This record gives sequence, C-alpha cells and structure tokens, in this order.
Amino acid sequence: MSNLNLSGASPAGGRSAPVDRLRATLTVLVVLHHAVLAYHPYGAPLVPDWSTDFAWRAFPVVDAAKMPGADLIVWFNDTFFMALMFLLAGLYAWPALAAKGAGGFLRERALRLGIPFLASCAVLAPLAYYPAWLQRGGQGGFAAYAHDWVALPMWPAGPAWFLWVLLAFALVAALVNALVPSLREGAARFGDWCAAHPVRAYGVFSAAAVLAYIPGEQAFGGFEWFSFGPFTAQTCRLGLYAAYFAFGMALGARGVPAIFASDGPLARRWGRWASLAAVLFFAMMAIVIALFAALAKQTLGLGLVLAADTAFCVAGVAISFAAIGLFARRVRGGGALPTSLERCAFGIYLLHYAYVSLLQYLLLGSSLPGAAKGPLVFAGALAASWATTAVLLRIPPVARVIGQGPVRERGREPLLAT
Repeated sequence: MSNLNLSGASPAGGRSAPVDRLRATLTVLVVLHHAVLAYHPYGAPLVPDWSTDFAWRAFPVVDAAKMPGADLIVWFNDTFFMALMFLLAGLYAWPALAAKGAGGFLRERALRLGIPFLASCAVLAPLAYYPAWLQRGGQGGFAAYAHDWVALPMWPAGPAWFLWVLLAFALVAALVNALVPSLREGAARFGDWCAAHPVRAYGVFSAAAVLAYIPGEQAFGGFEWFSFGPFTAQTCRLGLYAAYFAFGMALGARGVPAIFASDGPLARRWGRWASLAAVLFFAMMAIVIALFAALAKQTLGLGLVLAADTAFCVAGVAISFAAIGLFARRVRGGGALPTSLERCAFGIYLLHYAYVSLLQYLLLGSSLPGAAKGPLVFAGALAASWATTAVLLRIPPVARVIGQGPVRERGREPLLAT
C-alpha cells in the first residue's frame, strides 16, 4: 500500500487531514441532529411529568411547531453517524499503544475522555436538562431543580455517554494488545486488504455489523437504553459500536489509514458509493415504513423486523464508506475556518447540548414555524458552542484536555471523540 497517496497526512504526527475533517463534520451533524429533535413530526409527545416519564432525556424540549424533513434528517444521522465516530476513534488506537504503552495510552484516555465525562455529568448535562424541567412544570429555580435532579433514579449524562463507552473500548483494546500482541500485524494486513478491495471489505464488514447488531436488537429492542448511574447507552447498539471501533483499529493499525488515500479505490469511486448509500438508505426507509404499517395493523412478523435490522446495518456501512471516500478524495487541507472547526470539534460536542435545549426553550413562545426554528437553533448552538470552545482553548489546562492543534502540529493521537 506504500504507493498510495495519503494526501493531507502529516508524517511527523501520523495524522490525516481527511480524517480530521470528517470527524469535525460529524460533530456538526450531531448539533444538527439535536437541534431539530424538538420539531420532529413524530417525536415524543410532551408529558408534563418530570419524575416518571423520561422521554425528556432524548427530547428535552418539545415544540408544537414541527419542521418538515426533520424526521428524515434524524433517520439519516441515526443510521451511521455515531457508529462512524467509533470507527474514527479506533483508527489511532494501535499506533498510540505502540508509542506510549498500555499505561501511557490509558492515562491519556482517562485525561481526555474521563475528565470531560465527569464534567459533563456534573455540570453540562444538568444545564442541558434544565429547560426540560421548566417545560414540564418545574418551579422554584435552581435549588428546586437540584432537589428534583438528585431524586431521579438515574443520572442522565446526555451526549457524554459516548465518552465512557469509548473509554471502555480503549480499556479492552489495551487488554487485547497486551494479551495478543501479534494480533496487530494480522489486523494491519486486513486493513491493507480493505483499502485495496473496498467492495469486498464492504461485504465483510456489513456481515459483521449485522451479526453484531441483530442479537442485541432482538434481545433488548431497538429503543432500550440501560442506565447505571451516569453510565447510559443504547443497549442493542453496543455490539455494533464495538464492531465499528474494532474495524477502525484494523484500518489504522499501521498509522495513517490507507483507506483514506486520495488515489485509493474507495476515493476514486466515491460517487458510486454515494449512489449505493442513497439507494440503501431509502430502501431501509421503505422497509421501516412497512414495519410501522404492519405494527399498526398488528400483523408485524419477525421477517420484516429482521429485514429492517439488516437494512439498517448495510445502509449504515454504505454511508460510512461513502463518507470516507468523499473526504479522502476531496479534502487536501483547509483554511482558517475549517482548521478552527477541527480544533474546536470536541468542545463543540461537549457544549452544544446545553445551548440547543436553551435556544429551543426560548423559542417556545415564538410564532415562527418549525422550519425556521430548527435552522435557528442549529446555527445558534453551533456558533455559541464553537465560540465558547475557542475561548476555553486559551486556558492551558483546558486545552490539554480538549484541545487539538492543526494537523501539522499534532504529535499525539486525536481524541476523535466528537
């Protein structure tokens, strides 16, 4: 694979500009996803009972104004974006383990994932859910809210759930590397094969995704979240996320992932992958519509459920491959704005949820349609969290935890925890 052009890579830092830009773009999609949930045509109804109905954990604010197309945005994002973030997070695991050893790797992960997770649980999540409490009849200010918060049977962490799961995967990766050090070379060869043969790699990984997802979905259902204190996650997807993380580890086992080569097979044919992704996504949507229709008629069978689960997996992998191919082909570097977004991406991920819910709450009394409110919340939350992160990065201890410099300056593995 040495003849491939890893355009945008930094030999000193072992980094890839397309990877960083894709990570930042996924962060923007996370903000968009949460911004439009309040205006989802089929979102959770508003139940004014804070202490027993916990739909507010996913829909902190529910607006009567609806945004056409919000459901399509949510479905599209949900098909791939969190899973792809786990794949990107796995890319640098083996190089970091080789450079730092298990102890150094885990200390770095604890610093750059564990501390933000604790900060999110203690400060950011309570701030984000305060509007949810107000909309559901909360009165008495922050003191009353704090009383109701600690009385909850769980400790909602909001989007920070991603951090503890990623930290857990890092622990497993360090353990596997210690127990089977020879596994890295085999994984690296598999990663090279995937970069050279993306069509066959798609088939293999799609099958792995199906096998990793369907047993959990059948056992726990598609919408079940487990909770243990602040440790929450969508139960049925943990296997799927682990598969994406492991696939990312294989792709990046040699350092800069060859699958992101600008002249590689995936990059050269990214348009075909985009077409395949679109076809599979809309096929999945058709199956989901049929599933809900059968559910309403009480004629839902196991075959349709398995078809929907399979379509979800193969569409998600196709969209991920299309995104990798697009960014590998098109991204060569960037100006000041893209560079700033890349540097601030992790902070945006951490901070945006509080801004989203606050703006949604402030717009409840507005007569604007949902089609206007959704974009306003998205733009406002993205700008506010971006600006706040830029300010926080001027504080050296904060920058050490959440900061990422330009590609040419980086000497440590990225967080990729957007």
